[in-house]
Amino acid sequence: MPATTLDLREVPPPERHPKIHDAFENLESGEVLEIINDHEPKPLFYEFQAEVESFDADNYAVTCKDEGTFVATLPKK
Repeated sequence: MPATTLDLREVPPPERHPKIHDAFENLESGEVLEIINDHEPKPLFYEFQAEVESFDADNYAVTCKDEGTFVATLPKK
């Protein structure tokens, strides 16, 4: 599965969700957006689940790499 990666750890919080939505929108079906974040992106998961029809919530995954580094994959149907 081709992936696009966004490292959001240095991005100001108000700018994160718009960047994520824009990047996800530019994906083709079957591609994945991988985000690197400084906290678990649980609110983002719920936002995508409720608002983004092409989000494949069943295949969403998040991993804590170390303190302050979370990697989440957001697959597109």
